[in-house]
Amino acid sequence: MLNRDNRLVSLDVFRGITIAGMVLVNNPGSWAHIYWPLDHAEWNGWTPTDLIFPFFLFIVGVAIPLAFGKRIERGDSRRALFLKVLYRSVVIFLLGEFLAGFPYFHFSTIRIPGVLQRIAVCYFFASIIFLTTRARTLALIAVVLLVGYWLLMKHVPVPGYYVGDLTKEGSLASYIDRSIFGSHIWKQGIVYDPEGLLSTMGALATTLFGILTGNLIRSKDRTPIEKVAHMFIAGVCCVIVGWIWNAWFPINKSLWTSSYVFFTGGLALQFLALCYWLIDIKGYQRWTKPFVIFGVNAIVLFEGTGIMARLMGLIKIPRPDGSRPSVQAFIYNNAYASWLAPNRASLAFAISFILLWLFFMWLLYRKNIIIKI
Repeated sequence: MLNRDNRLVSLDVFRGITIAGMVLVNNPGSWAHIYWPLDHAEWNGWTPTDLIFPFFLFIVGVAIPLAFGKRIERGDSRRALFLKVLYRSVVIFLLGEFLAGFPYFHFSTIRIPGVLQRIAVCYFFASIIFLTTRARTLALIAVVLLVGYWLLMKHVPVPGYYVGDLTKEGSLASYIDRSIFGSHIWKQGIVYDPEGLLSTMGALATTLFGILTGNLIRSKDRTPIEKVAHMFIAGVCCVIVGWIWNAWFPINKSLWTSSYVFFTGGLALQFLALCYWLIDIKGYQRWTKPFVIFGVNAIVLFEGTGIMARLMGLIKIPRPDGSRPSVQAFIYNNAYASWLAPNRASLAFAISFILLWLFFMWLLYRKNIIIKI
């Protein structure tokens, strides 16, 4: 079932839920007080928060055949499609760099990897693979990426560390990021980057899983209920593979390990199957409106909330006692922490923040404004 802009409603809802979750965990009232489901695992393992980014990349993959399949069928030239992919990838990457540098743009230390940067890179390579290969070849590439990444991480030595070290400091991925990016990586200790270079192999495989799912949704030789069954069964199988592989290559979001790809990809398949069945088959859509509003302008929401959060942390409010808390700290302390327990106050701030942006996104939606890249 398609909405008024010829978009798959269940995919927009899935995207909206995912991006809302991303904004929620990125904007607590206080980073010192976070409910554990809204925080990342310390290293190995996972929390609900660790599902958000792979879900989003999976959605990026699903959307690729839905978008380009129609253009290929109507006869658009491959050159035009390649240029579209390049343009979108560059714009998304630059939006990520803008957010990384805002507002001071210290280019000597600006972080090069990042969330939007990884989305751009994965979108670019996944789109090129989709446009130049068949589905079986695409699936083979995903497997080669995951097995190859595992072999590299477990068998390539890193100077000063033992072979197969998967710690923050000693992993091959961390070593490569420090060697290539230097000070241009995540500033938490400057020993690794959760969106680093080598781990993008796993992230790309996640996106390819999405493309395979998008191919299934577009297929005309299966009924909608058969598509749901295929997605659910494939999802269960992927989760099992991920748990088994976890024994040798632990589930780890920061390293985007191969077990993590299978595990999160399997959960994404099952969640999309549920959305597809509820929304596109059974027609239960009344509850979806807020998530559709978020989903159709997901990049705008991510960029806008990132800029607003940065400004709220930088702008200071003079107080009679001589202190100068940030706008964010002032609101948190006076509107929430003054009467709620710290972790509840932090959560209440985050919920208020996402509801405020739901209003902003609703203003765009009611005017039928969808900002596309």
